[in-house]
Amino acid sequence: MNMHKLSRRQALAGAGILAGAAVLGETPRLAAAQADPIVQPPKLPFRYCLNTATLRGHKLGVVMEVEIAAKAGYEGIELWVDGIEAYVQSGGTLKDLGQRLSDSGVAVEGAIGFPEWLVDDEVRRAKGLERAKREMAMVAQIGGRRFAAPPAGATGLPKLDLAQVAERYRTVLEAGAQLGVVPQLELWGFSKNLSRLSECVAVAMETGHRNACVLADVFHLYKGGSDFHGMRLLGAEAIQVLHMNDYPSDPPREKIDDSYRMYPGDGIAPLANLLQTLRRTGGQKVLSLELFNRKYWSEDALEVAKTGLAKMKAVAA
Repeated sequence: MNMHKLSRRQALAGAGILAGAAVLGETPRLAAAQADPIVQPPKLPFRYCLNTATLRGHKLGVVMEVEIAAKAGYEGIELWVDGIEAYVQSGGTLKDLGQRLSDSGVAVEGAIGFPEWLVDDEVRRAKGLERAKREMAMVAQIGGRRFAAPPAGATGLPKLDLAQVAERYRTVLEAGAQLGVVPQLELWGFSKNLSRLSECVAVAMETGHRNACVLADVFHLYKGGSDFHGMRLLGAEAIQVLHMNDYPSDPPREKIDDSYRMYPGDGIAPLANLLQTLRRTGGQKVLSLELFNRKYWSEDALEVAKTGLAKMKAVAA
């Protein structure tokens, strides 16, 4: 299969992945700022978001999840697609949900779905792409900006060629561009494919698509063995959202799973250094609290959301 070829200039300017791309991209904006006497205040480096996986065990439904995110003080929310579908199946409409979100002041920073866009089986992959299109359309209708594109269905062997992965990811990117939604290539540390930051960045670069980016996660970076210092090589657009969590020293990395995710700052992850590195790449990042800790699911949902936000802000400071 022919690899999608990129010139050095296209790779830097098209995907915005390397730090050099961020530098090149500043030139026209700098000129514009010099010509305009009105100087806009700089954006804060981080926005704070609630991924509804954190409250998944509470079984609240999407309406209550939005209300809790707003009451707790989050600026954004990442909804799970199955929650949106359950809302519609119970008689709600996407228009109404979008209005609720708008009224709450909580932006839909992204949505989590699991279409099998990457698998080798052509029939399954075609169905996965159609599912991705349908789910991204739903996200767009409620004002969503991004959509997770993890290696669902391709977590085992065979190990796929990264150029082939890039072609398939580009197909999803093109579908998302038609809908105004950005599919983020999600890193899964336990997967045989796309388990490392370097793999995901290489795939995103190779697409040559302006919207290509990586959805990273503290737990998955650790689980997959990625060195957090690798982020220093990235540009402002490479990572737009970081799933925030922490992990304990035991069990060891080889045996740890999602259920051990902790509040940021409660474990051993070098979060302060990681966020400093991410801040230096430039641009505004979304820090999204994503936990699957059953202990938290037994506690008051609003208190869990408030605690998670406070701990994210503490490590970011």
